[in-house]
Amino acid sequence: MLRIHFTAQDLEYVRIARSSDPLWEIVCSVCRLQTDEGRLAFGPWRRAVAPLLRGSGGGGRAVAVALRSLMPCGPYIPDFLTPAVDGGIADLRQGVDRVLATPRSRLRREFTLLAESGAGAFVGPGTRPVARAARLRPFAAERLARGDAEALRALGGLLTAYDAKFVAPYRPWIDAAVASDVAWRSRELAAGGTRALLETFRPMARWSPPVLEVTYPVDRDLHLAGRGLLLVPSYFCWRKPITLFDGDLLPVLVYPVAKPVQLPAVSGASLARLLGPTRAALLYEVAARGCATTSELALAVGCSLPNTCQQLAILREAGLAACRKEGRCVLHHPTPLGRQLLEESGADSSERPLPVPRPATVSPW
Repeated sequence: MLRIHFTAQDLEYVRIARSSDPLWEIVCSVCRLQTDEGRLAFGPWRRAVAPLLRGSGGGGRAVAVALRSLMPCGPYIPDFLTPAVDGGIADLRQGVDRVLATPRSRLRREFTLLAESGAGAFVGPGTRPVARAARLRPFAAERLARGDAEALRALGGLLTAYDAKFVAPYRPWIDAAVASDVAWRSRELAAGGTRALLETFRPMARWSPPVLEVTYPVDRDLHLAGRGLLLVPSYFCWRKPITLFDGDLLPVLVYPVAKPVQLPAVSGASLARLLGPTRAALLYEVAARGCATTSELALAVGCSLPNTCQQLAILREAGLAACRKEGRCVLHHPTPLGRQLLEESGADSSERPLPVPRPATVSPW
């Protein structure tokens, strides 16, 4: 259990990163390759990258093995690989630059901790390793611990290459899942404040003022002490939120977002049904808002509630929109395919290029 202790000042400084952190996605996805957990959620991705791991993907296997030695799915992963930045890191190059600028004293300390933790020997409670491989010696451990410039540049190259091969091709799906999550939690924060936001993390976390109790593989207390808390959404994080090992660093809680089980199959007949001003306007509104209720969308496009429900069902059938039930409300959000369709048609959030249907007559009785 991880217990995060808040003060009144901390409650005023809880933030949500607007996008996933590319370095945390690398770390979490490397961990996902080490176990078979999350078969439904990560099965399509694992099958897609399998050729890379078999050595038929232009060096993908060597890159993954080297990073796996530094990022064992176990009790300790060096914090310097995911530098904490207020607001989060949205750009991989910025993140890699920060990794390479890690002070030597910190590198020595964290590589000592990695060695003491038995790198590669533990995959966490309730998980099963994919293969019972021998322990991996951390990549360039001695040289990295000394702050060797050449070894650090090699690490930066590994991070960049891994992102390009294993993460970047799936960025549209990652971004769509994260955007939907951030839009939903931001709504809750705007409507009910910090308490409502923290309540959205059930059942993986429970808010018992002034402590947020988080499901965690080890027993630990984290005192925010006025520094606030940065919430970072992650596609490849699984089941339980994670945080940095060093409690003196900027407090960060990386948490898993809901993700589609598989890419939607869209037929030509389904897309043909989308033609028409009402569905076009609804798709635009869903994408522009990121997350909206059925009633909000009906009001925005001037349609009756039953008609709006019907049109949204067609959007979902075609794989252009999705929904999630939160309490008594149904929240609608766009899929990557829906966003792509709008981008190709020239639609964006700064203008309304799609036709809006004439306002419907809604009876007040």
